[in-house]
Amino acid sequence: MIERLRLRLLPRPRRTPVFTADFASPSQWIAGHSWAYPDGGPVNPGDNKLDHLTGDPSYSRGGIFRATPRPDGHWDCGLLTTEGSDDGFQVRTGDVLEARVKLPVQLGAWPAIWTWRDGGQEIDVFEYHPDNPDLLELSNHVREANRYHRDPAVRPGAWIDLKVEFGRNSVVWWLGGKRVFSDGRGVGRRWSAYLIVNLSVCAGRYHPAPEPAETELSYEVAQLRVYRTPWGLL
Repeated sequence: MIERLRLRLLPRPRRTPVFTADFASPSQWIAGHSWAYPDGGPVNPGDNKLDHLTGDPSYSRGGIFRATPRPDGHWDCGLLTTEGSDDGFQVRTGDVLEARVKLPVQLGAWPAIWTWRDGGQEIDVFEYHPDNPDLLELSNHVREANRYHRDPAVRPGAWIDLKVEFGRNSVVWWLGGKRVFSDGRGVGRRWSAYLIVNLSVCAGRYHPAPEPAETELSYEVAQLRVYRTPWGLL
C-alpha cells in the first residue's frame, strides 16, 4: 500500500517527441502501397472506394494529399504509410499523436489518419466526408468503439487540430484542445501499429462519389507528431 502511494506521488514523466512527420522522407514513409489494401493495393473495391494508389510524389509527399480521375473510373490517390519504410515507426500504447489538418471541400473526398498492422490494429484518428460537413468519425476498431462527433469548428476547408491518446484502457480524442471522446475501451497493454495518412475517394454507396466534372480532390496535413513517456501510459 505504501509503495502504491509513493508511485502516485511521483511526478508524471514528461512526454517527449519520438516521431515528427516529414512526408518527403523515403526513410519515414512508403508511398502508394499498403497491406491495409488487398494484396497491398492498388485498389480496394470491397470498401466501396474508387482508390487506385499511386507512388507519384506529387500526390502525397508535400503533405497535400491529392486524388485525380483515371480513364478506367478509378482515381489516382495519395497514401503514405510507415509500414515497410526503413524507419518502420509504430505508435504504441500510451503514445499521443497530434496533427493539424485542412479538411477537403469537394464531395467524394475521404481523408483519414489511421493505424494498421497485421490485418487490423486500426484506430482512426479521424475520417471525414464533406457531405456531412460538421462531422468527424472517430473510431477504435481494436476494441470496437466509435463516435460521430459534430462540431461547428468542423467544416469543409477548415483547419482543425487533432490529438489522440492511445491509452491502454481508453483511447481519448481532443479537437482544438477540447476533449471530445473517451471510448473507455482502449488498445490494451502491448498494442502497436503503423501510421497511414491518405486520401480515399468514395464510390457512392455510403457517401456521394465526386461530381462528374470534378478533376481533383485534396486535403492537407501540415503537422503530425507523436509523443511518448519513458514507460508508456502509467
